[in-house]
Amino acid sequence: MPNFALPRTVRLTRTHKVSAALVATAGCAAALAFTAAPGNAATTTAADAPAVVKPVGANGLPLTAKDRADDGKQARAVASSVAGGLKVATAEKQDRAAEQPANRSIERKALVAPKTAPKAPKAPKAPKATPKRYANNLDGWIRESLAIMKAKGIPGSYEGLHRNIIRESAGDPNAVNDWDINAINGVPSKGLLQVIQPTFDAYHVSGTPHKLTDPIANITAAANYAADRYGSIDNVNSAY
Repeated sequence: MPNFALPRTVRLTRTHKVSAALVATAGCAAALAFTAAPGNAATTTAADAPAVVKPVGANGLPLTAKDRADDGKQARAVASSVAGGLKVATAEKQDRAAEQPANRSIERKALVAPKTAPKAPKAPKAPKATPKRYANNLDGWIRESLAIMKAKGIPGSYEGLHRNIIRESAGDPNAVNDWDINAINGVPSKGLLQVIQPTFDAYHVSGTPHKLTDPIANITAAANYAADRYGSIDNVNSAY
């Protein structure tokens, strides 16, 4: 017979016992976990997934696509209305801010301006031009004749008129020459500057009396004639 050697009895220590107990406990826990897990744990179906919460309307029914579109339109309309309201409020605020300085300016002007504007004073009427009056003597006759001659463009000076008047008539407006050739021919010389009637008629100055012995008419007609014949009464130094 073969010889079999029996194994030597191994004495378990306290440490070996504790280790064995821990291994046994771990094995039992694994077995329980495997038994409790369902067979299809690796595969999760739609039924096992948590249910999705669907939105509902005010009536408690689920919202349709049309309801959601209408809600979107309403939301956009509300947002647009709110934005428009904000713009209007901002514009009104700006208008009020702009009106306040203008109103204050108008109020200041109203306080400063008188209730009724004073009437502008009437412009004084221009005084009517009164004709200049000259003395009724030789000096006055010469000065008035010079004013008319100036207006009519007839040359002559005070000295030239005065000198010829003194020589011709000695300053007598009614002087008449009844002895020279003109008197013999029936047209005597008359007046301050001894003018005959035909010459007076030809050189009479408008605006003066049409009378040969009128002092002003006689002087201006004689000066007009002398300007035509001699250039000026100032150039006459003798009978002309």
